[in-house]
Amino acid sequence: MNDSDLFEAETAALNSAYDVISKDGVSGEECRLALDNLAKSYHRLMRETRRLIARSDRKELELNTLNGKLQQLTSELDYKARHDNLTGVLNRGAVFDRAEHYLTKNMLALIVLDIDFFKRINDDFGHPTGDAVLRELVQKLKSALNGVGEIGRVGGEEFTVLLPDITLEDAVEIAECIRLAIASESFSCFPRPHVTASFGVSWSQANCDFEDAYGRADAALYNAKHSGRNRVEADGIFDCGYLLKSSETF
Repeated sequence: MNDSDLFEAETAALNSAYDVISKDGVSGEECRLALDNLAKSYHRLMRETRRLIARSDRKELELNTLNGKLQQLTSELDYKARHDNLTGVLNRGAVFDRAEHYLTKNMLALIVLDIDFFKRINDDFGHPTGDAVLRELVQKLKSALNGVGEIGRVGGEEFTVLLPDITLEDAVEIAECIRLAIASESFSCFPRPHVTASFGVSWSQANCDFEDAYGRADAALYNAKHSGRNRVEADGIFDCGYLLKSSETF
């Protein structure tokens, strides 16, 4: 029975009952029949109403479930858009966005690190081993940082650590802790005794340009690479482009 038939039947039963009530001298049997017809119609109406409510509840549940799945999918897509597929840390675009966000109101120390001789690892042991080294490096980074800063992968074997509201000296100390964590213990995925990395560190006041901050950290990394590798080089402290302290090597 469709919804229009349901309401037609109930309307007819109700009108019939009104007709009986309005007549004079109606027999008891006529009243009984009218009441019986009205009761059956009401029972049918209640049954159909329950069915419609149940169907509505199922639809609402289905919609809520679908909405939950869509929200989960949106969250997963947003995560994938901002994170590196291999290592799970922030990707290049997300790192730059976060750094620019910090620099709108915070001073920012920036660590850029690059695995030494990584091409040899890929050439001698294959890209799967190289990928495993990158993943294990990230675990060492997280352990050394202990919840401080944000890690991003900005190139093949190049990573960045964002450290808002930290001085250059503290950032250099953190970079040195990371360097030791990488160099002092062998990688379980790598057959050779040690993997090392070189580090460049820069520091900037709030409202400074991120490209400038990154360029200075990258230049410090270049110095570390050409000064023997497995070391930390720090750029001088800049106040939005004004050199306050000359570059130092740690």
